[in-house]
Amino acid sequence: MAPRVLVSDKLSETAVQIFRDHGIEVDFEPGLGKDKERLAEVIDQYDGLAIRSATKVTEKLLGKAEKLKVVGRAGIGVDNVDIPAASKRGVIVMNTPFGNSITTAEHAIAMIMAVARQIPEANASTHAGKWEKSRFMGTEVTGKTLGVIGAGNIGSIVCDRAHGLKMKVLAYDPFLSEERAQKMGVEKVELDQLLGRADFITLHVPLTDKTRNILDKDAIAKTKTGVRIINCARGGLVDEAALAEAIQSGHVAGAGFDVFEVEPATDSPLFNLPGVVVTPHLGAATTEAQENVAIQVAEQMSDYLLHGAVSNAINMPSITAEEAPILTPWVKLAEHLGSFVGQMTDEPIKAINILYNGGVAEMNTAALNAAAVAGLMQPTNPDLNMVSAPLVAKERGINISTTTQEKSGVFDAYVKLTVVTDSRERSIAGTVFSDGKPRFIQIKGITIDAEIGQHMLYTTNEDVPGIIGTLGRTLGEGGVNIANFTLGRSDRGRDAIALLYLDEQPPAPVLDALKDTGLFRQVRPLEFDVA
Repeated sequence: MAPRVLVSDKLSETAVQIFRDHGIEVDFEPGLGKDKERLAEVIDQYDGLAIRSATKVTEKLLGKAEKLKVVGRAGIGVDNVDIPAASKRGVIVMNTPFGNSITTAEHAIAMIMAVARQIPEANASTHAGKWEKSRFMGTEVTGKTLGVIGAGNIGSIVCDRAHGLKMKVLAYDPFLSEERAQKMGVEKVELDQLLGRADFITLHVPLTDKTRNILDKDAIAKTKTGVRIINCARGGLVDEAALAEAIQSGHVAGAGFDVFEVEPATDSPLFNLPGVVVTPHLGAATTEAQENVAIQVAEQMSDYLLHGAVSNAINMPSITAEEAPILTPWVKLAEHLGSFVGQMTDEPIKAINILYNGGVAEMNTAALNAAAVAGLMQPTNPDLNMVSAPLVAKERGINISTTTQEKSGVFDAYVKLTVVTDSRERSIAGTVFSDGKPRFIQIKGITIDAEIGQHMLYTTNEDVPGIIGTLGRTLGEGGVNIANFTLGRSDRGRDAIALLYLDEQPPAPVLDALKDTGLFRQVRPLEFDVA
């Protein structure tokens, strides 16, 4: 059955057609997002939900979205989506951070020019029949210093455009390397340095606990007298009341704001102040940007629903369409490794370490980590997936660490999962053969070569004669057929294991019969999702 997507906000016909061209059923109902009751009634019919800003994806709505796998936001902001609730339900949330980058950067530059030359006020005055030439004395931007807070995708475009205006550019961004700063032609500085030197300041960071009110009263007090502040990023980055006070005192010469702490903004301390230019969140409001983000979200959602490719996800490691075919068998292996240990572990888990050896160490290990954790936790919580399991593991205080190393041993690549509880460590390793099939290659440090099937039986014992015969005879008498049989031991007469691939799950009387022989330390039936 083809995946089904609901488009509940305005999206271009081109984007809607992309879903159809991919063979996805799509219901285009712009405006439905504003009808909360009706949206809640129909949401359980859909695998995907494509939105802009009008639809509110709340915990309550997600609770009714039983089939929903992905929410796609045409645009960068996801304030209208309850990310934690979506993650707990295993719903991927995607945005389109690059479709409106140029448009937003251009709006910031436009704001700089508008504030520098008081264009909106001069325009209104001239329309009113006045000719107040001396009132609107402006300032040149050439040779001035622009301080860019956040030198990521949009911020870097602003830096590039500022160079075209012959401005000096300072950049504050904890993630900006010196090498990258040099390539961008900017001076990397700390925030206080930027505040004290910049003639214009523009913000291009997301709204987080760390960035909220990054320009508060104290920070604004550190700025140069006559500074002009631009915010086309997110409302809440600047303390609007503190900025208004600084403008009224003359410390700040002007401001350009496209975003506000409360939107729609019908009132703000910045409204009607001289030298302040305000716009109604127009950063992404160009025909090109709206078309770009709509097309991008349709492509991303289609790639995920049809091929498992994850792009620009907020709550899930990305898996590109190009790497998905190569990564998929390794994702399945990681799930199997986690599932093995999860089915064997009956006590709280304290820590998880995942070792990537050889070629797999160069793959998307973040996605593989998520798969391993999902496999580990699904035996006790089947509803978890790669999105929700890492979140639940974090909530439970489980420490997850990753190690990568160059090829060692006979395999070109392998993954080893070690799980720590209060009483023991369990480890299992596996690889993917050239046929694309995952295999277990080591359990408890004992080398094996085991094909993975839906129904399996794991036993441990002392290495003594008769084990193979006992297993074969007991299962045979119980009517259980063995598809494959793998043995391994640490040394002669020491610890030994057996891993059997069965045609069906052994019934309880057969398991009891094996335990009653007294030959086995453990007899554990296992189930794996090999679909």
